[in-house]
Amino acid sequence: MDRNTLTGLVLIGAILIGYSFWMQPSSEEIEAQNRVQDSIAAVQAAEDRAARMTEANIASADTVKRNDVQLDSVAQALQDSLDKIKNKQRFGSFAAAASGEEKLHTIQNDFVKFTLSNKGAAPVTAELVEYVTYDSMPLFLFDKETSSFNLKFWLDQNTELSSAELYFEEVPGEMTESTAVYRIYGDNNSQYLELTYSIEEGKSYMVQAEVTVVGMDNLLRSSDDLFELNWSMNAPFHEKSREQEQMKTTMYYKYMTDDADYVSETSYEAEVLEASVQWVAFKQQFFSAALISDKGFSKEGASVETIELTDEKYTKGLSASLGLEFGNERDPSVPFKFYIGPNHYQTLNNMGIGLEDQIDLGWTIFGWVNRWLVIPIFNFLETYTTLGYGIIILILTIIIKLLLFPLTWRNYVSSARMRVLKPEIDELNKKFENKDAMQKQQAVMGLYRQAGVNPMAGCVPMLLQLPILYAMFRFFPASIELRQESFLWAEDLSSYDSIMQLPFEIPFYGDHVSLFTILMAISTFFYSKYNMDMSGGANAQMPQMKMMIYLMPFMLLFFFNSYSSGLSYYYLSANVITMLQQFIIKRFFIDEDKIHAKIQANKKKPTKKSGLQQRLEKMAQNRGIQSPKK
Repeated sequence: MDRNTLTGLVLIGAILIGYSFWMQPSSEEIEAQNRVQDSIAAVQAAEDRAARMTEANIASADTVKRNDVQLDSVAQALQDSLDKIKNKQRFGSFAAAASGEEKLHTIQNDFVKFTLSNKGAAPVTAELVEYVTYDSMPLFLFDKETSSFNLKFWLDQNTELSSAELYFEEVPGEMTESTAVYRIYGDNNSQYLELTYSIEEGKSYMVQAEVTVVGMDNLLRSSDDLFELNWSMNAPFHEKSREQEQMKTTMYYKYMTDDADYVSETSYEAEVLEASVQWVAFKQQFFSAALISDKGFSKEGASVETIELTDEKYTKGLSASLGLEFGNERDPSVPFKFYIGPNHYQTLNNMGIGLEDQIDLGWTIFGWVNRWLVIPIFNFLETYTTLGYGIIILILTIIIKLLLFPLTWRNYVSSARMRVLKPEIDELNKKFENKDAMQKQQAVMGLYRQAGVNPMAGCVPMLLQLPILYAMFRFFPASIELRQESFLWAEDLSSYDSIMQLPFEIPFYGDHVSLFTILMAISTFFYSKYNMDMSGGANAQMPQMKMMIYLMPFMLLFFFNSYSSGLSYYYLSANVITMLQQFIIKRFFIDEDKIHAKIQANKKKPTKKSGLQQRLEKMAQNRGIQSPKK
């Protein structure tokens, strides 16, 4: 190492030593640095304590949670024990059935889907596969939310049980697409209450049901030979007009030895049944759900009821209470049936138990006209033709008008005779213008008697046609065949047609305009006026008759606007066909000159006074009026 190198190293060392002494911190700086280190250490210690506390809290929370779970388990066990004790006290040997989970099962065929619940072993919905509602939704006769099916029975004198409170067990191997069997057991498997349901395969609306009691003599009260069946539902709204459907919804029932009866459709009331009934029907406008018993439901506690509802999804509340009687020596089972289907006359009539009586075809003679004339013709046209229902109604109208043609002929001939006599009647009216009305009437009746004309002859044929008119008034709104069948602008012949929806509602008229009703009213006006003109003005002398010509069509506008469009169409067709018949008769078959000559010849023949003429003359004589001389 040379001298220069050594000198350099010494200088560098000196510089480093001097720098280290120069850069050494003061006592104040050392104290501040110590304070920073202490703060860092304190923060770290606090973090360590917090972490230890968090771990302790988590451990404590887990302990508390475990303790809560244990407490909940204990509380649940205690509650379960209390529930079992309560259920045992409440349900006795059936306590095990007081709790469970609801399961649904559907039995079905080509026509009906019948859904059952193991809670109460009860039907909860019934769907008709062939039909839909007005807005094309599946059609249910009753639904789960608002229907209730329940059997009441008694364990002892004071303990009443309801099947709706109990969960039935499904019997293994018996739950199929066409059958369902439910049981609740007593003290052992040889004691049970069983409900069985089965649906006929293929095209049938019948569901068979049976209540069976096995080995329960020591469980039920010794005097009990009767179960009480309670069934209630809110009838769903299906059709175009809720108002019309509501008016046709009610309860029907039939005693074993009597005709069908019903709760008034225009009121809400309950009726106590006074004898055993063969069936009870929850009747809606076009469909029914009916309970049927071949041997009859007991009258004990039996009643039916209709209930007003505010929910517009439904029309009315319907309810029935019936007795299932096992007999003094307790038969093992009580069978009954459900009818779930349409109110189709032929379908119900074929059952042979009077269910067709719930279809309102009119009373006495009007119902006979529908049963023996209108329905057979309608069914024949429906079965043996492929025509639409609008054309079928037209053909039905033509057939009925042809059957009534003899009456139409007599009516027209009578009107022609009155028309021929009109000039002579006018002369009598002038002659007796300022004289006693009785004397004028006596003179007019004398003229009729001399001419061999009966002024009432035209009224009789009209009266004979009234049963047909009223029968059709009942037939169309009740015919399910017309339901949802369209014709021209009418989309549903069983309900009203509408060519205009009004932005407001007119009292007694509605919020729509029915074109078929307007055309029917117009045809009625012309038909009435035509008949009055044909009568030779005899009726025109009566101011009230003139008023009716204008008033009647106006009233029909209000009455028929919300009624069946098929009915308005029928009346329109009948009016047009009748006027056409009368025109043809007048144009080609009636010679008024010959009628006039015959009347004049009749005047020359000696005539016997009629009873009416004799009474009029006697009344006139009592008033001091002499009979007019011939």
